[in-house]
Amino acid sequence: MATLMNDNAVGSDADIRAQVSDEEWAVRVDLAAAYRLVALYGWDDLIFTHLSARVPGPEHHFLINPYDMMFEEITASSLVKIDVDGQPVLQTSHPVNPAGFTIHSALHMNCEDAHAVMHLHTPSGQAVSAMSEGLLPHTQTAMIAGSDIAYHNYEGIATDLEERERLIEDMGDRHVMILRNHGTLTIGKTVAECFLRLYFLERACDAQVKMLSAGMENLNTPPQGTPDKVKAQTKPEGMGMIANGLAWPALLRKLDRIDSSFRD
Repeated sequence: MATLMNDNAVGSDADIRAQVSDEEWAVRVDLAAAYRLVALYGWDDLIFTHLSARVPGPEHHFLINPYDMMFEEITASSLVKIDVDGQPVLQTSHPVNPAGFTIHSALHMNCEDAHAVMHLHTPSGQAVSAMSEGLLPHTQTAMIAGSDIAYHNYEGIATDLEERERLIEDMGDRHVMILRNHGTLTIGKTVAECFLRLYFLERACDAQVKMLSAGMENLNTPPQGTPDKVKAQTKPEGMGMIANGLAWPALLRKLDRIDSSFRD
């Protein structure tokens, strides 16, 4: 995949903190933390896949990973600020992948709640994405993730800008998506909210792959109406409260105990 750099931008990696607002820096720290957590949980795919977040302000700028760094290396300063075309806004020593922003830009620009977008290629996520029935409602975690799920058919590597219209239509007002034959994706009003949705979706996919080793005929199907009950119990606004107020601060403390350099 082609990588592009913007030679006309100003500034450098070393002084990013001085070039951005406090609000942007806070988003940078959260997004860098999300990259570290993805690596910590073993969900990364070398340098591939992306987590992105919208920068506060009217410019429609976004933060995304430098294309030459492993997820466990990413820091708040190393994140690349790009425009809607995937081009760097500030000077960076790192290459970026505009093609990789095709999916993310569609959702950021057209879904009200898509301040953060996260997309993975985990083995379990890919496995479930290749199953004709998609995510099965056979675990509590799957019912939580499945209460807000959409599906999008595979159209090849996401470099065709026309695919964005179909992606947006398929997402609708949902916050969780399985990209058929591809992987998993979530959106959120905050990095914290988006990450917690991703956590539930990935856990559900992992459990599904394991439970299917027993064969479909040996699975215990939940009582009729249970998935609908769980859906009523897991409203999007509730997810945001749990993510922002409870889970995310705990996850940041976890990272700080392990390695706080994501904040740099």
